[in-house]
Amino acid sequence: MDLLNTLVEKGLRRELPTRDEALAVLATADDDLLDVVAAAGRVRRQWFGRRVKLNYLVNLKSGLCPEDCSYCSQRLGSKAEILKYTWLKPEQAAEAARAGVAGGAKRVCLVASGRGPTDRDVERVSQTIAAIKEENEGVEVCACLGLLSDGQAGRLREAGADAYNHNLNTSEATYGDICTTHDYADRVSTVQQAQAAGMSACSGLIAGMGESDEDLVDVVFALRELDPDSVPVNFLIPFEGTPLAQEWALTPQRCLRILAMVRFVCPDVEVRLAGGREIHLRSMQPLALHLVNSVFLGDYLTSEGQAGKADLEMIADAGFEVEGAGTVTLPGHRAASGAGAGCGAHAAGPDEEGAGCGAHGGGCSPCGGAAGEPGAADEPAAAAAAAAAAPAAGGRADLVSVRRRGAGTDLPPNA
Repeated sequence: MDLLNTLVEKGLRRELPTRDEALAVLATADDDLLDVVAAAGRVRRQWFGRRVKLNYLVNLKSGLCPEDCSYCSQRLGSKAEILKYTWLKPEQAAEAARAGVAGGAKRVCLVASGRGPTDRDVERVSQTIAAIKEENEGVEVCACLGLLSDGQAGRLREAGADAYNHNLNTSEATYGDICTTHDYADRVSTVQQAQAAGMSACSGLIAGMGESDEDLVDVVFALRELDPDSVPVNFLIPFEGTPLAQEWALTPQRCLRILAMVRFVCPDVEVRLAGGREIHLRSMQPLALHLVNSVFLGDYLTSEGQAGKADLEMIADAGFEVEGAGTVTLPGHRAASGAGAGCGAHAAGPDEEGAGCGAHGGGCSPCGGAAGEPGAADEPAAAAAAAAAAPAAGGRADLVSVRRRGAGTDLPPNA
């Protein structure tokens, strides 16, 4: 297919595709899907080999967010029966992070619900970063605390934060359809503040919120221009009790095409498979590893993922390997350009550079969660088995399992 040959050549040169080419990827037929995956896989292997970076999410403060993001189970007015708790103590967060690091995660993402942190919150998170790094030398820490005020990015960087996550989520033209309490420009500004402070920027999107192909291409092109080090791709988790609870437009094939388009547009960036992968990709998750080079391990912010052990088995069975702590995620030319200089610099080496974080965006859990805890994963597995005979497309609410373990509970996490 001429389109795919052109996209591979551009990806190997780090050249931006045209908008029409990106749209054409999303419009490919199911009969051509494996060709699309194979083509994008060539670009992925060029820059990242067969390595898969593992990331682990710790939800520092859950629920009761004053923002009205319609995708979020922690939003203002949410009736989703999620865990609600105030700030974890630094030692509690360090304990939660321990399970993820033990499971192979080299990045810990610290997320808190809310519009943005107060200065007291920044101090609290700074203490948490110190507690985690004291226990896990060399671990990367990403903060995701919402909209930043002047000076806060610098304070987080001084405290040891390697990266900051704040997703754009959707196109600028449709942002007002999913949130009214802040706007798209606020999100762009926060990512730029993180970059200016020397943190590795992480910013991505949520697919499956009723957006058009044009919206998806718009947000991915905007991300390319913003140039974060990592781009997490979330698939909407339609929580009961949120405005988008009935939004079930994604199929596994659609998800793979979206991931391929992101890889072609952002060829040498860490593309992370984030929230909703188990629900929408289901048995086709291993194919996604040919497109992404990073995943979350275990559970998400407010929903449960598949067992951490199953994640590791899936990576190995698909012929990939977990990226080691001594390997810097991004290719060397991004380090040479100064991108994300604050992240991963401890690893040193000609081909090395920092990574990016990524769960989702802005303090709220953008799609019901991101990832990261260890423990009993039999509930999602049982739900999946019970639904095995259900049609591939359409609603699979049986696979949406609210997190009841890990951070904020007395039960062990899943990693």
